[in-house]
Amino acid sequence: MRTLKSLLSNPSRLFWTLQIVGWCCYSILGFSAKVGEGAPPSWIFFYLAVGASGFAVSCLLRLGYRYVWNWPTPRMTLAAACFLLLATLVQMKVFVVLLAGFCDDCEMHSMFGYLWYFASSLYLLLSWTGLYFGIKFSRQLREQKEAALKAQAMAHEAQLKMLRYQLNPHFLFNTLNAISTLVLDHKNGTANGMVGSLSAFLRYSLDSDPVQRVTLAQEIEATNQYLGIEQLRFGERLRVRMNVEPGARDALVPSLILQPLIENAIKYAVSRREEGGSIEIEAKRSGDALVIVMRDDGPGCKNFENRSNGHGVGLANTRERLQVLYGNRQQFSLSNREPHGVEIRIELPFEAVAKSNAA
Repeated sequence: MRTLKSLLSNPSRLFWTLQIVGWCCYSILGFSAKVGEGAPPSWIFFYLAVGASGFAVSCLLRLGYRYVWNWPTPRMTLAAACFLLLATLVQMKVFVVLLAGFCDDCEMHSMFGYLWYFASSLYLLLSWTGLYFGIKFSRQLREQKEAALKAQAMAHEAQLKMLRYQLNPHFLFNTLNAISTLVLDHKNGTANGMVGSLSAFLRYSLDSDPVQRVTLAQEIEATNQYLGIEQLRFGERLRVRMNVEPGARDALVPSLILQPLIENAIKYAVSRREEGGSIEIEAKRSGDALVIVMRDDGPGCKNFENRSNGHGVGLANTRERLQVLYGNRQQFSLSNREPHGVEIRIELPFEAVAKSNAA
C-alpha cells in the first residue's frame, strides 16, 4: 500500500512504470495470440520488437502532448490529433517493415492490408492517448482541488482571525480610558492594578490562536482576568456569578468566545444604569453538547437584529465565528428574560481534551 501511494504521488515514476508494464503486456498478449494460431516460439522476438517500437513512439508522443498541454483547448486538440496520426503512421510503418522482414509470406499486396494495420495501430495509440490524458486530467483536477481546499482553509483561518481581533480594539479603548481616568483621579494603585490585569489578559489574547480551541477551564480563567479589569472600572456596580459543572471544564471551545458577550452585557446592562447590573454564566454538558448560557438583568432588547448588527458588534461576530467553526453543528440564540434582561445560549458539540494533553 505504501509503495502504491508513493507511486501515485510521483507522476514521472507512475508514467514509466505504466509505460514499461503496458508495452510488455502488449508484447506478451500478441505473442500468446500468435502461438495460439500455431506459430513457432520465435515470434516472441517480433512482438518484442513491435512492443519496443510502441514504447519509443508513445514516448515521443508524450513529448508532443506535453508541449501543447497549456495551449487553448481547440488548438491543443487539433495538435494532439495531428501528433496521434503521425505516430500511428510511424507505428504502422515499423510494424509492416518488421513483419515483412520476419515473415516472407506476410508482405502486403493490397491497400486494405495497410488500412487494417493503420486502423489497428490507431486503436492502440488512441487507447494509450486516452489513458495518458485521463491520468493527466485526473491528477490536475486533484491538484486543483487540493489548492482550492488549501485556499479555503487559509481564507477560513483569516476570517476567524479577523472576527477575533476585530473585538480587541473596543475593549482596549475602554480600558485605557478607564486607566486614564484613574490616573487623573490620583488613584494610582488601582490604575497600576488595572495595567497589570490588562497586561495578563492581552498576553493570553495574543498567545491564543483563534483557529485553535482551548479548554473551557482556560477560557473561564481568561474571562476572570477580563472581569477583574472591568470590576476595577465598575466596582460593586458589576456583579458576576459563575456556575460551571466539573464535567464541562475539559470541553474544547473557541478561545475568547465569552469575552465579547460579557463586554456587550456590561455595555448595555451595567454601564448605562446607576445601580449597575448582574451577569450570570452557566456551563454544563447536555448529552453530546456543551451548553453555555449567559444572562444579564439589564433592560432587555426590543430588536436583536439591529443590536447585533449595530451597537452589539460582539454578538454578530460571535455568531459568525461559531458559524465558520462549526457550521450547522452549533446553535446561538438570544432572548429576553422575564421581567427584564437578556439570555444568550450557545450549544456546541462536546469535544473533551484528552487528560494527557490537558496535563
